[in-house]
Amino acid sequence: MNIMISAGEASGDVYGAYLAEKLIQLNPGVRLSGVGGAKMKEKGVEILKDPTTLSAIGFTEVLANLSLHRKVFIQAAEELDRISPDCLVLIDFPEFNMRLAKRAAAKGIPGVYLFPPTAWAWRRGRAKALAGIGTTIASVFPLEADTYRKAGADVRFVGHPLLDLVSPGGLEEKESARRELGLDAEEVIGILPGSRDQEIKALLPTMLQAAALIKQAKPGAGLLLPLSHTVSIDLVREYTRKSGFPVRIVSGATNRCMAASDVLMVASGTATMEATIVGTPMVVLYRTSTPTYLLAKLLVEIPHISWPNILMGKRIVPELLQDEAEPEAVARLVLLMLENPSLSSEVRMNLAEARGKLGSPGALMRTAELILEVARI
Repeated sequence: MNIMISAGEASGDVYGAYLAEKLIQLNPGVRLSGVGGAKMKEKGVEILKDPTTLSAIGFTEVLANLSLHRKVFIQAAEELDRISPDCLVLIDFPEFNMRLAKRAAAKGIPGVYLFPPTAWAWRRGRAKALAGIGTTIASVFPLEADTYRKAGADVRFVGHPLLDLVSPGGLEEKESARRELGLDAEEVIGILPGSRDQEIKALLPTMLQAAALIKQAKPGAGLLLPLSHTVSIDLVREYTRKSGFPVRIVSGATNRCMAASDVLMVASGTATMEATIVGTPMVVLYRTSTPTYLLAKLLVEIPHISWPNILMGKRIVPELLQDEAEPEAVARLVLLMLENPSLSSEVRMNLAEARGKLGSPGALMRTAELILEVARI
């Protein structure tokens, strides 16, 4: 059996790797190939091309890498034609994967889409397009499942894969994580500026300036920065060195760093979902180019940008967008949570409720079973 996987971003590479592991577990003879990164390669996927370092945020930012993405697409399409896989597995990366799904459908190759386009938030026509070509949707959110089902797609609600990979936090987990990481500070602030160099440049200076203000009020506070494998450590070290105070940089171990922290400063994105599952209070920051932001305000139909707030349909953690994401505002909100145990407790309870909307663990195995079911049809 041949299965082709297409994942173009860091988070998709991680999910693709775990999914490959489950597929091999269920069908040891399966041949896996496709588009992805180092994580998928480690798990036995024959990588045709790695576009994970090209990912960017925003409409205008993506244009800079358009020609490179086009080259990757041509290679992926040629591989699709050459091997004619039993199933094409698509993970996020919507503009690229929508085109690849259409190419596969035209050749009679069935597809399964994990993390399909966010049609529930904007451009609902994409749900109808995927339904029209027969792509099966492995849905991770109830809202997403409803949107695609109404569009006529074959939808299976599998739950969120992060529930397989991230454990809920708590006092015992906090103490355990701090011992593992060798932290003895009374209070720990986690700094998560994103998984792309673009985000590091846009957000890390602000987070470090906020950290300086927090250190003035809390001199004994520890600062912890888990580093994504897709980010330049030299770039991060350059910024932290300029800050003039110690920041503990940890490669990987993002979830343990979240569990060890009292409050997080975090870039909007997948990390806010991980923090929701861990249950650590957070201040969410988002900053992109002005044209991208203005265009998003016109097109996006939901009022929130961070996953906990989207899941709950209300603001349970603060979001600071564009010019609002200033060091003073970030520091004030972090200190508010540190100094008000009742507020921090309320946020943790709301995060636990949001986590409950993600289904139950086992999403990756359920998705792998679905892929093999579709491949055998």
